[in-house]
Amino acid sequence: MKIIRLLLGFFLPPLGVFLTVGVGSTLFLNILLTLLGWLPGSIHAIWVIAKHDETQNREEGIY
Repeated sequence: MKIIRLLLGFFLPPLGVFLTVGVGSTLFLNILLTLLGWLPGSIHAIWVIAKHDETQNREEGIY
């Protein structure tokens, strides 16, 4: 599932962020960045997905 979210985060940034964190301020920020340009939205989406997975792994004790 992580690979799919990363690919969606690259090609359709808001969708990748939505599937990772749901509706919230992070999603709205990503939509704004995507409207300003595809590249800022994609960078933000990949960063959000990677940080979310890193935090989740840390909480589960997986390093």
